[in-house]
Amino acid sequence: MTVAADGVASLVQSVDWLAIAPPTLTAVVALVVLVADLFVPEHRKQLLGGLAIAGLAASMAFLLPLWNDDRSTFCLSGENGGTGACSYTADHFTLVIQLLVLGGALLTALLSLTGTKDLPAGEFWFLLLSSAAGAALLPASRDLATLVVALEVASLPAFALVGLKRGDRLSSEAALKFFLSSVTATAVMLLGVSFVYATTGTLHLTEIAGVLDDVPGQLATLARAGVALTLVGFAFKTAAAPFHFWVPDTYVGAPLPIAAYLSVVGKAVGFTGLILVTVVAFPSYADVWGPVLAFLAALTMTVGNVAALRQSATRAWSAVRLLAWSSVAQAGYLLVPIASSAYADGDRIGSTVAYALMYAVVNLGAFAVVALVARTEPENRIADYRGLYARRPAAAVALAFFLLCLAGLPPGIIGLFAKVTVFSAAVDAGLGWLAVFMAVNVVIALYYYLRWTALLFRAPEGEEAPAGAAVRPAGNGELSAHATPVPLTVAIALTAAIGVALSGAPQLVLRFADVNLF
Repeated sequence: MTVAADGVASLVQSVDWLAIAPPTLTAVVALVVLVADLFVPEHRKQLLGGLAIAGLAASMAFLLPLWNDDRSTFCLSGENGGTGACSYTADHFTLVIQLLVLGGALLTALLSLTGTKDLPAGEFWFLLLSSAAGAALLPASRDLATLVVALEVASLPAFALVGLKRGDRLSSEAALKFFLSSVTATAVMLLGVSFVYATTGTLHLTEIAGVLDDVPGQLATLARAGVALTLVGFAFKTAAAPFHFWVPDTYVGAPLPIAAYLSVVGKAVGFTGLILVTVVAFPSYADVWGPVLAFLAALTMTVGNVAALRQSATRAWSAVRLLAWSSVAQAGYLLVPIASSAYADGDRIGSTVAYALMYAVVNLGAFAVVALVARTEPENRIADYRGLYARRPAAAVALAFFLLCLAGLPPGIIGLFAKVTVFSAAVDAGLGWLAVFMAVNVVIALYYYLRWTALLFRAPEGEEAPAGAAVRPAGNGELSAHATPVPLTVAIALTAAIGVALSGAPQLVLRFADVNLF
């Protein structure tokens, strides 16, 4: 809203188009792809994927001119015609998360070029770009209405992406579970948002924080209920236990690139929303959300690691299902710094952002290798990875590096530093019991990560590996190196290169993720 020369408020706002360019351009490209699908012949449908990748790359390029220039738009008029609370803010936190989600979507698009040939191209790329646009909008949202809309724009296309394999029972079942759990989460969250609005009379996060500092006694219970219900809604989105039940079946039933997308971009969306509502909107109710998030962190990492441990005890365990349970456990680690913010002075969310960046790179890399193996082993059991080093040395070494990063072991130094940073956040906040839970869970996770890693370098079943002799695979798993699709090669090489670079200089990602929302 602007104020005219005669002092009368005008409803016409000036829009900062550069600030909103990343999500806006992604949404525009989504529409262009959908329309282009009507005119592109069937044998040229791969051009749509190239257009989607170009659009995501262009959206990321628009982050550069914004990097050292905090900008806001869609603002209320403050006193004396000044600028009041804004609905969209492009600050350092926003840009780091936008880089994460757009980069994750770009790598997902690379995996999708060869892994989604049986899916309707136009619909797939439109839905992926639409979801990415919502994910890019969410970190810039500074009022609850925009936050909820962005969350749903990111989530609704994901339901369709999970169930896009027509005629596939697993895909349909996964989409239904994902849809029902997400709709429940949204309903609970909207109820909480309505309670907060009834208490404060505003939807802007900074104004909510100011009003909640001095809530009348008769409204205190309503405010606490609103805060708690809003947290429950976001707990569904982040796959925090006990709201994680949809994750394993959804990841297994979804197209493999979409499982990778949900594990990184979907998780980033949930945690970003959780950070904004707790740290920015509800700091005065830290006594409510602090203990809740600390408990959820301990429960989530334990449930995820124990379930993954049970998966690894069976010969037919699925690589995707194991990564799904690993994703749940990693969500527990990501919750630790947010919970710590309630107990210590200072902003701890930089630890969560740093961990999320590390996790995004190595988890997408692991999914890229899994997608490569799935081309010759459709069941994608962990047993199919035995002897992978003999068949595909580069892919095996890359997957081993990604798994060691997730475990927090050298040479995955970036994973180790990220875990130490999260651990330190808990200790500094006086949450010693939570740090103990994390340490125990890290040890539990070592078993299944190292078991998978060791399997990559073992001889195939039924074969002995003579000293100095190359091991050849049994069955139909053999595939010449030149048959590896170029997009998959690029995705694996890119994530491995970033992981190695960050392991060589882990302080870069920690400094890069040093964000402050105050």
